[in-house]
Amino acid sequence: MKKPYLLLSILSGLLLWLAWPTMPLTPLIFIALTPLLYIAEKVKHRWKYFGLVYLAFLVWNAASTWWVGNTTLPASGVFANCFNALLMSIPWLAYKNTRRKLSEPVAYFALIVYWLTFEYIHQTWEFSWPWLILGHAFALHPGWIQWYEYTGTSGGTLWVLLANIVIYQVWKKARIHELSWKELLRGELWKPLLVVLLPLILAVVVKPLPDNPARKTAVVVVQPNIDPYDEKFSSGSAMQQLEKLMRLTQQQADTNTRYIIWPETALFPQGAWENELNYQPEIIAIRHMLHKYPKAKLISGAATLKHYSSSDEIPATARQMNDGSRWDAYNSAIQVDTTNSIQIYHKYELVPGAELVPYVQYLSFLQGVALDFGGISGSYGRQPGVNLFTNPADSINVFPVICYESVFSNYIASHIKLGANLLVIITNDGWWGETEGHRQHLQYARIRAIETRRWVARCANTGISAIIDPEGNIYQPQPYWKEAVVKATVTPRTDITFYVKNGDLVSKGALIFCILFIIHAFISRFIPGLKHAEIDQ
Repeated sequence: MKKPYLLLSILSGLLLWLAWPTMPLTPLIFIALTPLLYIAEKVKHRWKYFGLVYLAFLVWNAASTWWVGNTTLPASGVFANCFNALLMSIPWLAYKNTRRKLSEPVAYFALIVYWLTFEYIHQTWEFSWPWLILGHAFALHPGWIQWYEYTGTSGGTLWVLLANIVIYQVWKKARIHELSWKELLRGELWKPLLVVLLPLILAVVVKPLPDNPARKTAVVVVQPNIDPYDEKFSSGSAMQQLEKLMRLTQQQADTNTRYIIWPETALFPQGAWENELNYQPEIIAIRHMLHKYPKAKLISGAATLKHYSSSDEIPATARQMNDGSRWDAYNSAIQVDTTNSIQIYHKYELVPGAELVPYVQYLSFLQGVALDFGGISGSYGRQPGVNLFTNPADSINVFPVICYESVFSNYIASHIKLGANLLVIITNDGWWGETEGHRQHLQYARIRAIETRRWVARCANTGISAIIDPEGNIYQPQPYWKEAVVKATVTPRTDITFYVKNGDLVSKGALIFCILFIIHAFISRFIPGLKHAEIDQ
């Protein structure tokens, strides 16, 4: 393997890392893939090419998300980075194959189609890891991407890919024809400038509708800062944690408070049966506190358990008790008020390996091998609870997004379409320590706010708790690993963005073209007339 190609591969991975939140060099994303485009053109040997592409994506994954190894089994993080880099290489292998058979412009189009299809699949299957979707690169700059309300993050991915291709083509033309700087500026430079600057200009024009001042809603967000490793899931500490949460709440709550928000798994760290929640001492204590704030509802993370009767449909995630009956554990959110009604939402987008054994219905013998993060280990259930937390008195429907779910554009948009007019994100980012993990997670929430034009109240156990407006601006971010309370107002909104209404049209269009490319590749094996003369490389 020639040394320059190896260096170019590493350079591509490093540029992707330096452009990634929360690194400060975002514009590098527009050239980060150009070394791979050069490698694809020059390296003919299939396995050498694969090795170079894989190395680039491995460098990017390891540098940007190495912190996923902060678990009880660090090797799991190594596997996650290696496996994701492998998946990212597949669209580039398909692109290389297309280059051999079709014209260069068509091959570039195919690369865009293949990558967008990969990102779409990576949000929908059980090995999902959409953390490094290219459209997330602009999270630090919400002013650049106000048009995400029309395209979602896939529009950002399209922007990145187009910019890299056009910049590479201009560089290549200048190199082949030995263009002077004057010739380059006059004849070619307008192309990458148009591709890069047009979306930035569009972002200045696109703005959300103004809030209705009459709809302002008071919320209190509690960041208790309970150590998830040594304190949160320790036996016998649940009531002490509850006392801390209630003490912090009462520092800022008043009679105008509509929502009190506690973080992921704040309640019942060892699990509580859903049919017995009204009798739990934590719920009784919460209702006693809420009598001081009669207009308030409390939204909290909780670990809940559900027992199945013999007549129930038993899901693949169900576990077996000693008596042979079946039950499920859920990473849940609950809404509590002074009535006996408790609304329960079950987290659906689960973290592969930590909360979910992918395709456990086919690999049932692996049911108990999910990583132990304290509390309940093994795969969580995915049976749906309620879709939204309703509050008819105030005409508010809250979608309680739990942790990892906030990375999924399409999933959140689907719940806005169901009627959610306020987003609440509850999370426990203490697992990853003082790394980029919790900072990236906060930044991605800004994109969800723009895509849906919803206010976001973000509550994290150890930080970063904050309020985010529909333009992606962050208010009152709280320090990491410090207890804190945020008192703020948010505005429930009923307007629906084009993206929410119509879905991810960019990715769906790419999926259709990807299918067509696959059909063409299959047919061309048997009908030589469909093959294009192979391009000289």
